[in-house]
Amino acid sequence: MKKIKVLVVPSDRTGVSYFRSTKPHITLETMFPNEFHVDIEYEPKIDNDAWLQQYDIIHYHRTFGPYEQHEALIKRCNDLGILTFMDIDDHWAPGPHHPAYLIIKNNEIDKKILGNIQSASNIITTTSIFADEIKRVSKNKNVFVLPNAIDPTEKQFTPNPEPSERIRIGWLGGSSHEKDLELLNGLVAKLTSDGLMDKVQFVLCGFDLRGIVTVIDEHGKETQRPITPKESVWYRYEKIFTNNYDSVSPEYKDFLLSFQKGEFEGIANEPYRRVWTKPISTYASNYNLFDISLAPIEENLFNKVKSQLKVIEAGFHKKAIIAQDFGPYQIDLKNAYVKPASKHDVPKFDTEANAFLVNSSRNHKEWYKYVKRLILNPEEVTILQTNLHNTVKDVYSIESVTKNRRDLYVNTLNELKENKSLEKDVAS
Repeated sequence: MKKIKVLVVPSDRTGVSYFRSTKPHITLETMFPNEFHVDIEYEPKIDNDAWLQQYDIIHYHRTFGPYEQHEALIKRCNDLGILTFMDIDDHWAPGPHHPAYLIIKNNEIDKKILGNIQSASNIITTTSIFADEIKRVSKNKNVFVLPNAIDPTEKQFTPNPEPSERIRIGWLGGSSHEKDLELLNGLVAKLTSDGLMDKVQFVLCGFDLRGIVTVIDEHGKETQRPITPKESVWYRYEKIFTNNYDSVSPEYKDFLLSFQKGEFEGIANEPYRRVWTKPISTYASNYNLFDISLAPIEENLFNKVKSQLKVIEAGFHKKAIIAQDFGPYQIDLKNAYVKPASKHDVPKFDTEANAFLVNSSRNHKEWYKYVKRLILNPEEVTILQTNLHNTVKDVYSIESVTKNRRDLYVNTLNELKENKSLEKDVAS
């Protein structure tokens, strides 16, 4: 049987391409070696029809070739009988709080990506929520959901938790989440006033001081310089998790504000831990440093259509999660907090649920309420960890999602061949 040849065109060499382009297709060829041959090309020969025509399927992230050539290139592929899939995992138009907002707006990247969506033949995305939004703006019915997936045999996703006497509460993410993390303002201060900080350790993962600042002088001339530590968003993140460094010991505060890499000698006895950034191949090992994952997000369209990757990662690492009751976190999570029938009743804990979900209208109360509850009831942490793991372990395993990808490619390719055959019969 002739193998199906797939060309994969990632958008970068790290980051999003790992989950959406390279890892899924390497696994596809590994699982179905007799059916698929996969090539990964960062600079495909888009002007060479003979080269393109060796492939049955082309999978690309966001754009295939330069934006201005996308529509014509997809039409050429259609004429050559090549099946194309555009993959997109984030909304094309992040709001003004996103650090890339001005770059995207000034270069009209949002309009260019939307144009690609409207001219794409087939689209793959991460959730049914995003799929519905894509269908709404594109009028394209060929939108398919293949969620982010985890390979449980990969070392960074194999749980190996570091022991601790404290309940550890972690956040792992990037530099674009300042408004999300601001939802946690005041949390540490409230726990401190309750005398609970000796029972807990907040863990901030991904700390990174790389970056540049663009300075515009009075004549409009732009110059760039390296960012200083206190200009970094990670410094502002850290102030949230330490109540402006008031929760940590004076010695640890001095260590943190020196911004030196390495581990503080007495870290086990501190209520906060800084963890420096790791590469995409090892970042998820940070889940071994905490017991409960936090997933706050500001309510907006960009966040609504994001993937539920934090849920999936926490589940595979057997962590509990406290998340926003919004968008992607409503797909798989069920709130364990059962509201009492009257103010005289005690709230109940649903042992079949897998998370605590925070209502955005009660951010100021519920982040604190749920964190405090889990600190005081560690047995509930264990229940949530088990239930979340059972929720995600099969549905979001790389094996399960790759089987669905295989079926999507084979079925869509067969439909294309059947349509071509019908067109030929009609023409004759």
